[in-house]
Amino acid sequence: MENKVFNVLFLCTANTARSIMAEAILNQAGKGRFVAYSAGSQPAAAVNPHAIAYLERHNISTRNLRSKDWAEFAGPDAPKMDFVLTVCDKAAGEVCPVWPGQPMTAHWGVDDPAAVEGSEEKKIRAFADAYMVLNRRIAIFLSLPLEKLDQISLRKELTSIGNIKTSKTGETRAIF
Repeated sequence: MENKVFNVLFLCTANTARSIMAEAILNQAGKGRFVAYSAGSQPAAAVNPHAIAYLERHNISTRNLRSKDWAEFAGPDAPKMDFVLTVCDKAAGEVCPVWPGQPMTAHWGVDDPAAVEGSEEKKIRAFADAYMVLNRRIAIFLSLPLEKLDQISLRKELTSIGNIKTSKTGETRAIF
């Protein structure tokens, strides 16, 4: 049986940090099995430079990363998504387009590192925290036997992943 390549769309409002980081992490970690995209309901003009710097610091490719409108992925010529995951609470509460093919959806809320104000150190720490949470959730997602799970079990697993938090020490804990 040929292995399926799954398309995943990460959504956020501005598509400058969390969704961009998730796209880059999954494209690197899931190579050959997943193709990740990201978009926003109100995309900004540019990707947050802290997100780019943090990804590059972890040797994750930032080539071709750009802030995109989610309408790009709702049209008839868009890639068919298997999963649509919101990573910010604001986007999760918005009325989303109808995604072709009825992909599996879930909310994986992550605090917005781009909203953090204060010192440069505090901002960098916020991006590190967001990266840790996204990286851990994506690692768990990659470990799921997707081809073997029925729709109900898969939805439950995706929702559970969205409830996982990673502490500053790297420990994973479920929040239910």
